[in-house]
Amino acid sequence: MIEIDGAQGEGGGQILRSALSLSMITAQPFRLINIRAGRDKPGLLRQHLLAVQAAVAICGARTTPVALRATSLEFVPGAIRSGDYRFTIGSAGSCTLVLQTLLPALLHADAPSTVRISGGTHNAMAPPVHFLQRAYGRILEQMGAEVEMTQQRYGFHPAGGGEVLATVQPCQRWRPMSLLQRGERKAGYAESVVAGVHVNVAQRELERIADGMGWSGKQLRLVGLPAEQGPGNVLLLTLEHEHVTEVFTSFGEKSLLAETVAKRLLNEVRAYLKTDAAVGEHLADQLLLPMALAGGGSFSCSKVSQHALTNAEVIARFLPVRITFGQQERGSICTVAAA
Repeated sequence: MIEIDGAQGEGGGQILRSALSLSMITAQPFRLINIRAGRDKPGLLRQHLLAVQAAVAICGARTTPVALRATSLEFVPGAIRSGDYRFTIGSAGSCTLVLQTLLPALLHADAPSTVRISGGTHNAMAPPVHFLQRAYGRILEQMGAEVEMTQQRYGFHPAGGGEVLATVQPCQRWRPMSLLQRGERKAGYAESVVAGVHVNVAQRELERIADGMGWSGKQLRLVGLPAEQGPGNVLLLTLEHEHVTEVFTSFGEKSLLAETVAKRLLNEVRAYLKTDAAVGEHLADQLLLPMALAGGGSFSCSKVSQHALTNAEVIARFLPVRITFGQQERGSICTVAAA
């Protein structure tokens, strides 16, 4: 039984999600205490509870009783089972974080699977579906995984009601990957999505992006959704490079100016472009687990977050790998190697 303290490092839900994924794959049980101790509302929220319940469904695990706000968990996995799965969070909790818990395990199943998750698809503290499709999904494909993700319906906080569908093929063999340069830029565009929010908000956001990036025409895309899918507003900026795609996100909030939403996004994009790094802070977090499963790899990133450092510690508890972070002149280098 691997013992994990959920208060370590960043103290968030990623500790639980990575432990669930790796426990299913390696067949190693774990005991987790102080779940999400670093958060304002510690313990299991709906999306975390569903991640546990979904993992149980996929591998027939045995667990201690789990409920909302629970702060400890014992998880004893069984064999991973392919299938057609449907899960409902019951709130605007993040579909994408639950999906990221399940994908690595289902890639190790013996047959194709589908997963349909209902809840929030665009949450301020989670990667949006666009990020999974374009950034994370591209990396998985380059490493030998075949996953197709489709957004069926948008779901914003606090209403939720969104849905994402993933089709997962078994991964025969993970390919180690070196991602040290982003390469030449192939495309760049921004999208402002509004649902139940005046279209003027999207227009103002895109005007600010146009000024900040020097973009025009088809690089500026306004996406209007039916009002019943809102209220909600998200501004996305996608940069497609030769070796990697990055997606940056900023969310509209009540009483927050559209110009401020765009400014926040531009600041994050500029911080990334000032470096020579292949990936940004958030994609760096997501690369650690697949590279560890592949037995090795490396990438350059604009910033190493506490989130990534904590995730590296959890991964090393389950897999015989050593994850190191080194500083370079304009960014950082992460190396994943066999221990």
